[in-house]
Amino acid sequence: MAAKKGNLSISSENIFPIIKKWVYSDHDIFVREMISNGCDAITKLKKLDMMGEYQMADDYKPQIQVIVNPEEKTLKFIDNGIGMTADEVEEYITQIAFSGATEFLEKYKDKTTEDDMIGHFGLGFYSAFMVADEVHIDTLSYKEGSAPVHWVSNGGTEYEMSDGNKEGVGTEITLFLNDDSLEFANEYRVREVLEKYCSFMPVEIFLSKANAEQEYETIDEADLEEDDVVVERIHEEAKMEEKENENGEKEMVEVSPAKDKVKINKRPVAINDIHPLWTKHPNECSKEDYIEFYRKVFLDYKEPLFWIHLNMDYPFNLKGILYFPKINTEYDSIEGTIKLYNNQVFIADNIKEVIPEFLMVLKGVIDCPDLPLNVSRSALQNDGFVTKIADYISKKVADKLSGMCKTDKENYEKYWDDISPFIKFGCLKDEKFCDKMMDYILFKNIDHKYMTLKECVEENGGTLIDPKDQKEETEGEEKKEEPKTTIYYVTDEQQQSQYINMFRTQGQDAVILNHNIDSPFITQLEQRNQNIQFQRIDADITESAKEEVKEEEKENFQKTADTLTEVFKKALDNDKLNVKVEKLKDDKVASMITLSEQSRRMQEMMKMYGMTGMDPSMFGTDSTLTLNANHPLVQFVVENKDNENVPVICKQLYDLAMLAHKPLSPEEMTAFVQRSNDIMMLLTK
Repeated sequence: MAAKKGNLSISSENIFPIIKKWVYSDHDIFVREMISNGCDAITKLKKLDMMGEYQMADDYKPQIQVIVNPEEKTLKFIDNGIGMTADEVEEYITQIAFSGATEFLEKYKDKTTEDDMIGHFGLGFYSAFMVADEVHIDTLSYKEGSAPVHWVSNGGTEYEMSDGNKEGVGTEITLFLNDDSLEFANEYRVREVLEKYCSFMPVEIFLSKANAEQEYETIDEADLEEDDVVVERIHEEAKMEEKENENGEKEMVEVSPAKDKVKINKRPVAINDIHPLWTKHPNECSKEDYIEFYRKVFLDYKEPLFWIHLNMDYPFNLKGILYFPKINTEYDSIEGTIKLYNNQVFIADNIKEVIPEFLMVLKGVIDCPDLPLNVSRSALQNDGFVTKIADYISKKVADKLSGMCKTDKENYEKYWDDISPFIKFGCLKDEKFCDKMMDYILFKNIDHKYMTLKECVEENGGTLIDPKDQKEETEGEEKKEEPKTTIYYVTDEQQQSQYINMFRTQGQDAVILNHNIDSPFITQLEQRNQNIQFQRIDADITESAKEEVKEEEKENFQKTADTLTEVFKKALDNDKLNVKVEKLKDDKVASMITLSEQSRRMQEMMKMYGMTGMDPSMFGTDSTLTLNANHPLVQFVVENKDNENVPVICKQLYDLAMLAHKPLSPEEMTAFVQRSNDIMMLLTK
């Protein structure tokens, strides 16, 4: 073939600057594109062999070689795939944005499936010009009588094509790296990129350094393979040791038999796993397989709680594994990783269009060949199909969890504390997921027994109404508002232990909601189920914990309340202090702090949105100090209001009540400790 020069046929004006700067967000992604094209070429050759249009050699091993050459500042990608003729180079390389894979599929659409094909992206090859000043292609087509082709372009719109000297079928692409990209002539940097993008490509990938010294390894002769290059044969004599026998006599005993070994050129090791776990059927995978894969991919040596193996062929092709890691941190610091693949080609982590937001706290891989990717493969085209994929993943997770709750309740309860934050987040973010999971959300009570929402409501004497029925009621005739069932909850078992003990004494129950996600979650539950309300255990004192004040006692009781209010406000130097006096059944409790549910939620919201500088009282009443008129200390204050020790007792009762409600500030704690010491000193006198 006579040397030929020409101009690239460009379908978009000034496409090279676009490729170099805008099409790909990460420059290292060119490695993925080069490898993907090689995989595509090998897949095509295999298909032709299966269809009888080409016969592979018996010893054919599909592979891609990546060779770094720091001296020459080059990077080579060599595949033994389908190769190209001069006409095909002209068509597929010089006519940018025309994909060889597209035409191949059209030609063989009745004989093959699209699922095995990686190359749907015409611009992939040109990503090389992000890092190279000049690119060479040496290729030889599988077609009988084909001549090798040599193609050169320096990244402008001109190219040169001539006869080449490639001997084997396939394609070799050489990148002459520009000065800004010399990092890609480093073996360790290229290995890092290959492991990032190509760990599970369907063709074996081998990385080597040009002109590197030959490395060797020694193996047993029995393990020798046909491809091994033997350097030296080694015979090791049997090892003998002197040992004492049963009769106490010493004799020479063979401890290691004679061995025949061979020193061989070190076998190349592929950097990728061509059959990743998610491509297998769940029945073929053991627990050990799943755990090993998890540790290898996510470098997390804590064992996951459990996993979901997605294996879908219809209505779209989707495979993957989602792992539920043990969550031992607060929700806002949880970081999961869902790796998205397209035919085993890594696309990106945590693509929100495909993976529901609440699932991003998990770790896993999802491989969907049907994804409508754009030219860079790093972003999705706007497509309603993507939403269907996300909905499907969400549905499969809900099915797995609900199924586990039905058939393996013991383990489901065991996992609940770890998985509940993500499930609750899912309910907040995805209404369909919430509908599916509502009957399988558990609440742990103060005795650490697990209950469903329905059981919680019934435990508190109510009946849970289906949200659909509620909607019908509100849309129909206006009905009088029914009393709501109150579900009490605890956010800190240690802090609120005094209130818990009171509840236990009265035979009442409460559930433990100690996660950041619980506050918005119970608000959502109240909106969905308008006949229930959640109230923290210290929001008020329940009627069952109080003694009724008899009619004849009411006048004196009011005087007592007025006296205590006056004395405590004065002792604490707080005119705005809310004081309430009750006759509590538990005479061991002297004082308690209560904060209305509405006020507390408003304060939490202010804290969440950084509004801590505002006065909480503007949104409702602040905390209330409740004093037990049955307690001797409270009675002492009433009867000895002018006693010199009363102010100290008042302050101590207030701080003790506050300690059971929430942590004291550093200044308050310092004063409390000092005061406690002073009180103990009084006992010594």
